[in-house]
Amino acid sequence: MFKRVIWYLINAIFFDSPALLPYSFKRSILRAFGAKIADGVVIKPNVNIKYPWKLSVGENSWIGEGVWIDNLDVVDIGSNACLSQGALILSGNHDYSSTSFDLIVKPIRIEDGAWIGAKAIVTQGVVFGSNSVLAVGSVASSDIDPNGIYRGNPAQKIKDRVLR
Repeated sequence: MFKRVIWYLINAIFFDSPALLPYSFKRSILRAFGAKIADGVVIKPNVNIKYPWKLSVGENSWIGEGVWIDNLDVVDIGSNACLSQGALILSGNHDYSSTSFDLIVKPIRIEDGAWIGAKAIVTQGVVFGSNSVLAVGSVASSDIDPNGIYRGNPAQKIKDRVLR
C-alpha cells in the first residue's frame, strides 16, 4: 500500500504533469519502481502509468503525450513501438454479466514496431503483433496480427502494412 501511495505522488509530479523533464530522468524513476525500461525510451508529458512494477518497454519506444497505461496486469511493450497521443492501454475491465461487477485483468503484449494511433484503445488480453498499426480512435479488443493495419471499433484489418 505504501509503495502505491508513493508511486501515485511520483506519477502525479513527474509523469502525469505538463513538466518537460529529461527522458533519462523518467526512465530512471520507472526503473527505481521496478519497471523494465530499455535505453532510448521516450516518455512525453502527461503520461499516466498505474503500476510501473508491471511494465516493460523495449529500446527506442515512444510513449506520447496523454497516454494512459492502466496496467492492473503486466503490460509488455516491445522495441521501436509507438503509443501515440492519448492512447489507452487497459489491462483490466469489469464483468458486466456479474451482479458483483467482478474485475477481470489480463496482460497485454505490444510487440516490436507496433504503432498505436492517437486516442486508440488496447484492451486486456490483447497480443498486438509486430509492425502492426491501430488507426486513430480505434479499439483493439482481440489479438492484432503482425504487419496489419487495423481500424474501427472493434478494430478490423483493412490491409497489410508493407514496410520499405
